[in-house]
Amino acid sequence: MIMKPFALFFATVLVFSACTYLPFTALTSTTTIKANDAFILGNNEHGKYSVRLKNISNSEITVWRVPISGGQHTPLQVRTNQKSEVKVDRNTALRIENPSLLEVSVELRVTGDTDLSMGYKN
Repeated sequence: MIMKPFALFFATVLVFSACTYLPFTALTSTTTIKANDAFILGNNEHGKYSVRLKNISNSEITVWRVPISGGQHTPLQVRTNQKSEVKVDRNTALRIENPSLLEVSVELRVTGDTDLSMGYKN
């Protein structure tokens, strides 16, 4: 009799604890980038991820895929209030550049491997 409630409790704990350790989750952020600066996401070894971003500022931004081994891919221009989805390969960073003289803000939703480094670089 005692084993049945214990087994149910153990199974419930196991299910909920497994959900908290999933390697692929989502994160959301509103990121501010200073004038003539860039935000770098994922400049470390990692798996694939996707970024949905929305430029919520009054200036255009430029988004690059930058492999951590070197080089960069074709830029993506994102205008004011424009949304874009970028799929990023493993071991590739996403560089969001602000070439304007004004501060910009970007809404980000990252899914996939979210064990990503984050930082700024001008």
